Amino acid sequence: MEHSDSTNAKVIFALTLVHFIGDFYYSFVNPLLPTFADKYSLTLTQVGLIVAISRLLAFIIQPWVGYFADRFRTRFFVLGGPLFAVIFISLVGIAPNFLILLLFISFGAIGTSMFHPPSAGMVSTYSGKHSGFSMSIFNMGGTFAFGVGPLFITYFVSHYGLGVSPFTMLFGLVVMAILFKITPLPRQEPLGGLGLLDTLKEVLGTVWKSIVLIWVIMVLRAFTSDSFMTYMPVLYAKEGYSLVSIGSLISIMTVAGAISGLMAGHLSDRFGYKPIFHIAHTLATPSLYLLLYLPGNWVFFSAFWVGFFSMATLPLGLAMALELAPKGKSMIASLMMGLAWGTGGMIIPLVGKLADIFSIRSVLFFVAMIPLLSNSLISLLPAKKLKQP
Repeated sequence: MEHSDSTNAKVIFALTLVHFIGDFYYSFVNPLLPTFADKYSLTLTQVGLIVAISRLLAFIIQPWVGYFADRFRTRFFVLGGPLFAVIFISLVGIAPNFLILLLFISFGAIGTSMFHPPSAGMVSTYSGKHSGFSMSIFNMGGTFAFGVGPLFITYFVSHYGLGVSPFTMLFGLVVMAILFKITPLPRQEPLGGLGLLDTLKEVLGTVWKSIVLIWVIMVLRAFTSDSFMTYMPVLYAKEGYSLVSIGSLISIMTVAGAISGLMAGHLSDRFGYKPIFHIAHTLATPSLYLLLYLPGNWVFFSAFWVGFFSMATLPLGLAMALELAPKGKSMIASLMMGLAWGTGGMIIPLVGKLADIFSIRSVLFFVAMIPLLSNSLISLLPAKKLKQP
């Protein structure tokens, strides 16, 4: 089916709400890492293992989800995914041991993997000529969820205890009831009976080199932000910050990322993707150093700029890839959102191992250089807008 030049705001809103509710519950995991570490006496390597497994199941398997989602006209992936996250992540507080905790997080992560590819692909279908801005709106749903989710769960756990986390499920179930009424069926992609590898060849075609380049840049971005999101809470907990303060830091970062994502999406529609990538990645590195070394309440100030610059390009990589390879939207979305973020997250245990040997700050000092260094790859991106108004 051909694209319309007009944007279907109702569908974009529904998909943004899907993104919000799924990521809202998934966002509970990182701010509760200090609580899990204390309850189960975890090492930093084990903390990294929680993140790695959740990233593996939430993101690495997304290409398979994208493959099937492109072939079946069903809402099972779009709505079943967030429902899994709502149910299983809410149960983490009653896990009797570390293994069951991993099991609950794993099922919640699988739910996350289910809805991201088809919902992002649907945004591209219904965005019209405002692809960058529509994708940034969709991205804002997830980023805003990662902003308010940590603040909500840390406040809730601090006041009522970890054991009552299943009660948080109620909010999600109400939202899911609304989504079942307003979310449309995805449009089936014309990929016939191709297998996974043949589908990749058909979808990527002659632009595969550009897609790989975008993917590598997105992996580096994900690895950097995930490293800080995983280990800064543990570091600040050791330095005496309260659980609510830690949740607030994560919320500030992610809300700032939602704001910058909207700005980046709007500006990319006017000036192209490449200049926005260069500016954001150049300024991300100094902001990360501010977070590492500014003392006291200055960390809240630093957290805003970390989120603002390190997350600004998240929707841009996806929008660029979908413009370059418009076939198999769920598959492309799974590569940019899932495989890229998951690959970056899978390296997190290595950061934890090094932090066990040296220190968290020492390791993150070198990680903070990555965005600035990635400008050499960004310089190879297309120089002009991909889609002319």
